[in-house]
Amino acid sequence: MEQTAAVGVLLGAIFILLGGGLWIALSLIIVGVIGIAFFSNAPVGKLLATTVWGQSSEWAMTALPLFIWMGEILFRTRLSEDMFTGLAPWVRRLPGRLLHVNVIGSGIFAAVSGSSTATAVTIGRMTVPELLRRGYDEKVVLGSLAGAGTLGIMIPPSIIMIVYGVAANVSIARLFIAGILPGLMLVLLFMGCIMLHAWFNPKAIPPADPSTTLAQKLYASRRLFPIVSLVVLVIGSIYAGFATATEAAAVGVLGALILAALTGTLSWKSFQTSLLQATETSCMLAFIIAGAAFTTVAMGFTGIPKSVAALIIEWQLTPGMLIVALTVLYIILGCFLDGVSMIVLTLSVVMPMINAAGIDPIWFGIYIVLVVEIATITPPVGFNLFVLQGLSKRDILFISKGALPSFLALVFACWLLWTFPGIATYLPSVMYGN
Repeated sequence: MEQTAAVGVLLGAIFILLGGGLWIALSLIIVGVIGIAFFSNAPVGKLLATTVWGQSSEWAMTALPLFIWMGEILFRTRLSEDMFTGLAPWVRRLPGRLLHVNVIGSGIFAAVSGSSTATAVTIGRMTVPELLRRGYDEKVVLGSLAGAGTLGIMIPPSIIMIVYGVAANVSIARLFIAGILPGLMLVLLFMGCIMLHAWFNPKAIPPADPSTTLAQKLYASRRLFPIVSLVVLVIGSIYAGFATATEAAAVGVLGALILAALTGTLSWKSFQTSLLQATETSCMLAFIIAGAAFTTVAMGFTGIPKSVAALIIEWQLTPGMLIVALTVLYIILGCFLDGVSMIVLTLSVVMPMINAAGIDPIWFGIYIVLVVEIATITPPVGFNLFVLQGLSKRDILFISKGALPSFLALVFACWLLWTFPGIATYLPSVMYGN
C-alpha cells in the first residue's frame, strides 16, 4: 500500500514539475528528494551528495563529452560534401538512385557523430538541395533522411548508448559492439524502402546520370578515405581490444582535429565554437544523468523497483509480453520526450523488470535505442522531424508522411531483433564471451 502511494505521489510530482517547464535534471532530483524524505528514513543530503559526486566522477562518463566534441568538429568540416561526391557514382544504378546517398551517408557519418540530430543536419545540408535540384520527390527525400538520420544513435559511437550504459551499469564497449549489426540491418532496411518506392513509382525517380567507369568510381571514392579511416580507427580500436570506449573517444577527437586541419576548416573560431557547443551539450547530459542516478537510488530506498519486479513475477508476464508493453510505453513517451529523457526517467523502474524477466541487459540496451529511434520520427516531438522542418521549411505533417516507410521499417526491425536476438548479442559474445 505504501509503495502504491509512493508511485502516485512521485508520478504526480514528475508530471507537475516537467509540465511546469522545470529542467529535467532538477525535476529528477526533486522527485528523488520527495521519495526519500516521505517514504524512507535515509538521510537525503548525504545520499544526494554522494550519488551526484559518484556519478559525475565515473570514468565511463569521460567518453560522453569526447564523442560529442568529435561530432562537433566534424560537423564543421567539408567531409559531408566529400561523402556525396564519393558515394554518388556507386548508387546511380540502384533503384532509387541518389536517394541511397541519404542512407549510406548517414550510416558513415553516424559512426563518427553519435547523435541522430547531428547526422540528420549534416547529411541533410549536403543532400537535400542537391537531390531537389535533380528532381527527386521532396517528400521522399525528407522522409528517407528522417529515417536514415536515426542511425546516428544506433551505429557506434552513440550518445544514447553511453547514457544507457552508465545508467544501467553495463559495459559501454559491449553496447558499441552490439550496435554494429543492428545498425547495418537498419541501413539495408532503409535502402529497401527506397527501392520499393522506386519500383512502385518509377516515374518519380529522375533519369540516371551518364555511366562511369570503374576507374572513375574508384577515383571519386578517394574522398571517402578520411572519414572511413576515422571510423576504422575509433570503432576498430574498440573491437580489436586496443582501447576502451573512452580511449577510443580521445583518439577520435585527435583524428577529427587532424582531418579538420587537413581540409582547411580548422580555425581558432571553429575550434572554439565546437568546444563550447560540446561543453554545453555535455554539461546538460551530465546533469541529467546525475539527477537520474539520484532518482534511481531514491527509488531503491522507497522499495518501488522491488515491488514492481515482484508484481511482474506475480502477474507471470512472459518476456515477450513485457517487451511489447515497454515498447508501447516508450513509443507513447517518445511523442512528448527526447530519447535521453525517456531513458533516465524510466530506467530505475524498468531495469528491475528486465532483470526479473531474465532479459539480457546488453540486448535490451540495443532494443531501447531502436525504440528511441522510432520516437525521433514520431510527432509531435520527433527531433529529426524538427531538424528537417528547419532545413526544408515544410510542416511536420508533410515530413511525417514521407517518414512513414522508415517508421514501418523501424517497427519491423524491432520484430527482427526480438525474433533473432543474436543480431545484437552475437558480436559481443564472440569478442568478450558470455
